[in-house]
Amino acid sequence: MNKSLVLAALMAAAALTACGKKEEPVVVPAPVEAPAAAPAAEAAASAAADAASSAGAAATSAADAASAAVTGAAATAGAAVDAAAAAASTAAADAASAAAAAASK
Repeated sequence: MNKSLVLAALMAAAALTACGKKEEPVVVPAPVEAPAAAPAAEAAASAAADAASSAGAAATSAADAASAAVTGAAATAGAAVDAAAAAASTAAADAASAAAAAASK
C-alpha cells in the first residue's frame, strides 16, 4: 500500500506539473533582404536603358538609310523616265519622217 500511495503521489505531481506549464509562443524572425539585390537591379536598369538608347540609334540609322534609298530610287526612276521620254520622242520623230517619205513617193 505504501508503494501505491507513493506511485499515486508521483503521478499527481507529474500531472500538476504538466498542466501548470505555459508554452511560450514561437517567434519567427523577419526575413532579412539581401543588400546585393539593389546593385543588381540598378545594373539591370542601366543595361536596359543602354539597350533602349542603342535601339533608338539603330532605328534612326535605319530610317536615314531608308530615306536615302528612297531618294536614290526616285532619282534613278526620274532618270529612267527622262530617258524613256527621249527615246519615245526620237522614235516618234523617226516614224513621222518615215511616214512623210512614204507619202511623198
